[in-house]
Formats: sequence, structure tokens, C-alpha cells
Amino acid sequence: MIITDKLIEHFNENLLYQTMGIRLTSAGSGRAVSELHPMQAVCWPLADQPHGGILFTLMDTTMAWAALSTADHATNCATISLQIQYPLPAKGSFFICNVRTVHSTGRSCFMRGEILNTDDQPVAMGQGTFRIIQGEGIC
Repeated sequence: MIITDKLIEHFNENLLYQTMGIRLTSAGSGRAVSELHPMQAVCWPLADQPHGGILFTLMDTTMAWAALSTADHATNCATISLQIQYPLPAKGSFFICNVRTVHSTGRSCFMRGEILNTDDQPVAMGQGTFRIIQGEGIC
């Protein structure tokens, strides 16, 4: 699937992701990059420290877009599994998530990703499996 700037713009208008502070910046050829500028409403229990669930959502979303970019006729995908580790506290007002496809079997994509703080230190690392879906979906 070709991920166009228009599709990325449409995704970034999603109220859920705007509320969290998530913004997809690029997706293609089995890779995707997104940013997190966490809103204070999602920082808990400390200010400027987004909840781990927000980081999980950032990783899940970014992996989904990378998976979609590997399929010729995909219209959607579903998370089969996602494992995430948090090696450092996520403190700050900006994070970047980089994801790549490790292996693809046509309908399944195996992904790896990391979320980095402003010092390029990983605050989250994950691996996931996604199922490509054809039919009604986001496109």
C-alpha cells in the first residue's frame, strides 16, 4: 500500500491521537516514524512523564502503519501481539518512534521498534505481529 501525505494528514486529524499528542511523520517500504508531544492530560502520575499506555499506543500505531506499507492491497491491519519493554522513564515533552518490518509473510508482518527521548535514549522497545486485512478499512 502506498502511504500518501494525504493519508498521513487524515490520520493525524484523528481526535484520539491529537489528544494524546501522537503524530505520524512518515510511512513506507516497511518502515514508519511518528512523534509524541504528550499533552499534560496524558502525563501521569508525574508531569512531563507520559503514561506507559500512551507509549504503547504510539508503538502500536506506528507499527500498524509500517505493516500496512508492506502490503500491496491492504486496507487495514490488526495487532496480533505486541510486547513492549520500558528501559528508562519517559520524561520530557518530545519522543520519536522508529519502526521497521523484520519479516513479512504476506498476511503477517513481524515488527520491531523503539521510542527515543530527546537524548536518543530508548524509553521503550517493542516487537509485534500484525495481520494484514483486505476489505473494508481505513483506505
